[in-house]
Amino acid sequence: MSTVTAQLSEIRDRVSAACRKACRPEDAVELIAVSKTFPASDIAEAAAAGQKAFGESRIQEAEPKIIELATGLEWHFIGGIQRNKVRKILPLFPIIHAVGSLKLATYMDGVAADLSIVPKIFLQVNQAGEDSKGGFSENILRECLSQIMGLAHLEVVGMMVIPPDDGEPRRWFRSLRELRDKLESDFSIRLPFLSMGMSGDFETAIEEGATHVRVGSSIFGKRTDNGSTKEGQ
Repeated sequence: MSTVTAQLSEIRDRVSAACRKACRPEDAVELIAVSKTFPASDIAEAAAAGQKAFGESRIQEAEPKIIELATGLEWHFIGGIQRNKVRKILPLFPIIHAVGSLKLATYMDGVAADLSIVPKIFLQVNQAGEDSKGGFSENILRECLSQIMGLAHLEVVGMMVIPPDDGEPRRWFRSLRELRDKLESDFSIRLPFLSMGMSGDFETAIEEGATHVRVGSSIFGKRTDNGSTKEGQ
């Protein structure tokens, strides 16, 4: 058994255990293997072990890997999105995890219309107001949520957060879930998915309601590039 296969099996076991602890079905959480900076061969090993969902955040790196690997894999774009990269990202990634402004959502909707596709998107929330991270504040999200939900070529499936590094991730995961519940009630909408939790805190995220967890280094090993400290970015 390869290292990737063994570590993937361990993470799956931990996901299942966290689901049981939270009295949730074991299939309630989708594991996204964050494969950015790792070669296509590592992704192929994980895919051979049954992993289907993979996360990438750099279009230049991801595109050749997606083209090389067999069809049947599910690709999630998990990084910040530059406007000039949207037209390249959307055809390759049916699921986008970090839409953090009305301006970006509106532009993305127009590009999706041109391409005749309807990508699934998560709205990124920046409840801590960190300058280093994108995302909606709660107030801004409330102001523009109806407009975003009305965009015809985007399917808003949920919300996403990367908590501040303050040692209290549970607080932020719970806050996102509670905000989601309020928005569903106040706007009479459905936002079924919560993308939250990475290698160091995904079990806590599952206990607080995560439906998608983004795990990279615990599956593929330690990254060596300078932009590798957060799998969700």
